[in-house]
Amino acid sequence: MTTESPTGTTGRGIAVAGLGYWGPNLARNFAELGTLSWLCDVDEGLQQTFAARYPGARVTGSFEELLADPDVEGVVIATPVPTHYALAKRALEAGKHVLVEKPPAMRSAEIEELLGIAAERDLVLMPGHLLLYHPGVRKLKELIDAGELGEVLCVYGNRQNLGIVRTNENALWSLGVHDLSVILYLLDEEPSECVAHGRDFLTDGVEDVVFCYLRFPSGKIAHMHLSWLDPHKMRKMTVVGREKMVVFDDMELERKVTVYEKSPWKRAESYGEWQTRSGDIYIPKIATDEPLKLECQEFLRLIGGEGDRRKVAEDGARVVRALDRLTESLHG
Repeated sequence: MTTESPTGTTGRGIAVAGLGYWGPNLARNFAELGTLSWLCDVDEGLQQTFAARYPGARVTGSFEELLADPDVEGVVIATPVPTHYALAKRALEAGKHVLVEKPPAMRSAEIEELLGIAAERDLVLMPGHLLLYHPGVRKLKELIDAGELGEVLCVYGNRQNLGIVRTNENALWSLGVHDLSVILYLLDEEPSECVAHGRDFLTDGVEDVVFCYLRFPSGKIAHMHLSWLDPHKMRKMTVVGREKMVVFDDMELERKVTVYEKSPWKRAESYGEWQTRSGDIYIPKIATDEPLKLECQEFLRLIGGEGDRRKVAEDGARVVRALDRLTESLHG
C-alpha cells in the first residue's frame, strides 16, 4: 500500500533493521512520517515489544524476509557496526534504498564497493551522520559558505566525557565519526594528511583517548580530541576564520552557536606588527527541530527523487576513507 508522508514524499514502505540502541528512535520517526512498514531484529523479546508498539508494521527476525517484500522501498540499518557493510550490500543488491547508521563500512574498499552498487542501480546510500542535520551545524555551514567568517583557517572539535567506556570500539570509531563528519561537511574537502595518536589505558587494544590531526589541500587544518576518560562532558566545535570565529556547543540549551567578531590584524603605523581586533559577540537563533526527524525526512526526499543521491553517498564514503587512514596512523 502506498503511503503519503508528511513531507509530501510518497513512499511504499520503510523497514528498520536493528531495534537495540538507536533503532527505536528511527522506528518512531518513520512511524510519525507514516512510512514504517517492517521491523527486524533477531531478539524475540524486542520483536514482541515493537510489534505491540507499532501494530501497523510487520515484525520479523529475518532480514531476507523484509528484503523479499516488493513494497519495501527503503531499508534503515541500525545494527552493530561490524554488520553495516554486509547488510547494506544485501539491501542494495535487493534493489532497496539504504540509510545505514554510522559508519556504513569499516574499510575504504567496503565503502567503495557499496558506492559502486548504489551508483549502478541508482539507489540511495545515505550514512546516518546525525549532526549534519542539526540546525546548529547547519548554521555553521551557512556562515562559512556566506563568507561571514572570512577565509576559514582551522576547525577543531572536542568530544569528551567520563564514560561510557566501550570495549568493542575505540574512541576514534565511537566518538570521532561524529566530529569527522562535521569537519568534512563544513570544509567540503578530502584531507591530504591524517594523523592519529592515542592510548589504551583501560582496555588493552581499545584506545580511550585519541588526538587526531587533519590537513587539507587548501592549507586548512583540523584537530579532534576524543576521550571517554575526561572530567568534562564536551560536545563542541570551533571554527576559526580570518574575520570572525564561531563556536557550536551542543551542551548548551539555548546558546548553541556563538559568533565572535575577533581576528588578528596589522596596523600600517605599527610596522606590520600583528594585533588583535575584538568586536561584537552575537548568538543567532537556532531552530529546535529534531535532527533525527530532519535526517529521516531527507532520506524520504532522496528516495522521492529530490536532492543529489551521488553526493550524499560520496560524502559518507569520504568519512570512511578518513577514518580508515586515521586508524592506520593510530595503529602504525
